[in-house]
Amino acid sequence: MFAAAVGCARAFTRSGSRNAALRVARLTTSATNKPVQQKNKVKQQKVKRRSTTPASDRITSASEDFSQWYLDVIRESDMVDASPIKGCMVIKPWGMSIWDKLRATLDDRITESGAENAYFPLLIPQSFLSKEAEHVDGFAKECAVVTHHRLTEDPDSGGLIPDPAAALEEPLIVRPTSETIIWHMFQKWIASHRDLPFKVNQWANVLRWEMRTRPFLRSSEFLWQEGHTAHATEEDALRTAKEMLDIYTEVVEGTLAVPVVKGYKSANERFAGAEETYTIEALMPNGWALQSGTSHFLGQNFAEAFGVYYQTKEAKRELVWATSWGVSTRLLGAMVMTHSDDAGLVLPPNIAPVQVILVPMTRKNDEEGTATVNALVNNVVTTCMANGIRIKVDDRENMRPGAKYFEWERKGVPLRIDAGPRDAATQSIVVTSRVDNEKRTLSITDKHLAETFHHMLSDIQTHLFAKASNYVHEKTYKVDTYNDLKSRLDQDDLGFFLAYWCADDELEKRIKEDCSVTIRCYPSDKQTELEGKVCFYSGQPATHVALFARAF
Repeated sequence: MFAAAVGCARAFTRSGSRNAALRVARLTTSATNKPVQQKNKVKQQKVKRRSTTPASDRITSASEDFSQWYLDVIRESDMVDASPIKGCMVIKPWGMSIWDKLRATLDDRITESGAENAYFPLLIPQSFLSKEAEHVDGFAKECAVVTHHRLTEDPDSGGLIPDPAAALEEPLIVRPTSETIIWHMFQKWIASHRDLPFKVNQWANVLRWEMRTRPFLRSSEFLWQEGHTAHATEEDALRTAKEMLDIYTEVVEGTLAVPVVKGYKSANERFAGAEETYTIEALMPNGWALQSGTSHFLGQNFAEAFGVYYQTKEAKRELVWATSWGVSTRLLGAMVMTHSDDAGLVLPPNIAPVQVILVPMTRKNDEEGTATVNALVNNVVTTCMANGIRIKVDDRENMRPGAKYFEWERKGVPLRIDAGPRDAATQSIVVTSRVDNEKRTLSITDKHLAETFHHMLSDIQTHLFAKASNYVHEKTYKVDTYNDLKSRLDQDDLGFFLAYWCADDELEKRIKEDCSVTIRCYPSDKQTELEGKVCFYSGQPATHVALFARAF
């Protein structure tokens, strides 16, 4: 399907698909007398301009303005809409169906790991957050607080105000994360070594009062899963934290086709209250990093704060060891930025709610032709559904084929099938790939038709991951001095920067203030290259290989 190998991806444009749509429109134009034909042709061209040209106008080129391009893509693909609450997004059905697909895939892996799903309250007593000092410091500035349980009419304005008589005895926090309330419950549920390990997972929404928001990437309210576990030993807890990071890596790379770097955070970048934070970091096409999932080894901090002890086999009383881990709808933002183009969203087949869109083309008053097309459509749909291929038929009568093409192109469906009377006559279909607009004619009588579809979808999935991986490889630079890093930044040559580092918290803060670059992680597979090396910034003996980048 693809003429290019891993490192040589094709440039994608809208022109090919637009011309194809116009050719289809001409083929289906009514051929009566010349005056009517000319009139219809002019009318049809006007319709085409309304249904296709505005799409390209509405999506800013990524090379022109990456931030606006991202917002345009998620809007035009019908994933989200603005809400009346600043910083909060409305996830529309198309966006939600993508999240649901990711959720189902990840939930299977989480369940296989031994965690069970549960649900905990949205509201957390303020005193709970105060029990773990680092935790409250990390989230205090982002918390929304509930202080009253009733509204009343304002006698002055006639509007509504919190009822002074309905003040809560203790303010409640809208959860920014659920460690505190979950560990309160763990204290009730865990008593013996027989209760361990104890693993729960929650699919929920959280609220963090962000000042600068962007749909999916950083919104005040977002959807996520958060896992929380308690263990008898430090070793078991560490093993679980690392296992969950491996699961995240496999799902993000295998389902979303987004390559990531695995590592662990510097002390400055750790989760509030954690002893170690493991992370996966992705690199977006604008050269900025995106933290895409984290898994935390919490030590015994929360166990001590909430009094979670267990009785050992030797009848001793010991604190449990803890982990927490999570990914969010931010992953959808990573997927959008990694694969999409100036024509709209591009979905990897493994995550696409619809892998194949079938557009039938029939003529009014042509009952025989319509019947043959419908038979063809039913044949293809039956074959796909019987073989686990997610297919949808767009048979809306109020839209022309060209308008449908552009809609599904913007929504990123991997494959499109065109089926008209001529195709029905030859028992064939035309299949177009979303990523390169390559067209392929297939016979529906071929007993290997479903297998061919699977191969085409697999090729797209592989191509997208290979293209993204090649980009990360090309944009990962080894820098020997701080001046090397600054020089690339000054030229807007952004990406991942690998450097030998002395793990000095104050120097790390100084670099962040100087050039807005942070340590994304210490890559797990790079920490053996340290003997005789010196820090690229201070010249002191290196303790780590650090991955620096500007980040969302």
